[in-house]
Amino acid sequence: MNILVGILTGATASMGLGGGFILLVYLSVFTEIPQDIAQGINLLFFLPIALLSLVIHIKNKLTDLKLVGKYLILGLPCAVAGSYVAGITDVAVLRKLFGIFVLYIGINQLYVSFSNKPC
Repeated sequence: MNILVGILTGATASMGLGGGFILLVYLSVFTEIPQDIAQGINLLFFLPIALLSLVIHIKNKLTDLKLVGKYLILGLPCAVAGSYVAGITDVAVLRKLFGIFVLYIGINQLYVSFSNKPC
């Protein structure tokens, strides 16, 4: 099962279709790994997939490298800060916040799909 979930997660993540969500739900619900550990594994899994996707996009000239630089400069410190906050936050709180986040994204996507308006 782990291999199947890994392949499914990698394929969907490389296409930008929510592979991290699949992995996070699988790890936290079906393997009983604590939420904070599952989030850490998810982030580690995401890094090589993101690098591979970036290389492919650069090769196909689909990437604005100046924009990538800006996101890296701003994103890395925020990722470190977010990781620290997640590490000191109770797992039960993280689960509730993640559930609220997924619910918000789902409602937003439904709204966008029915209204034909951009997010």
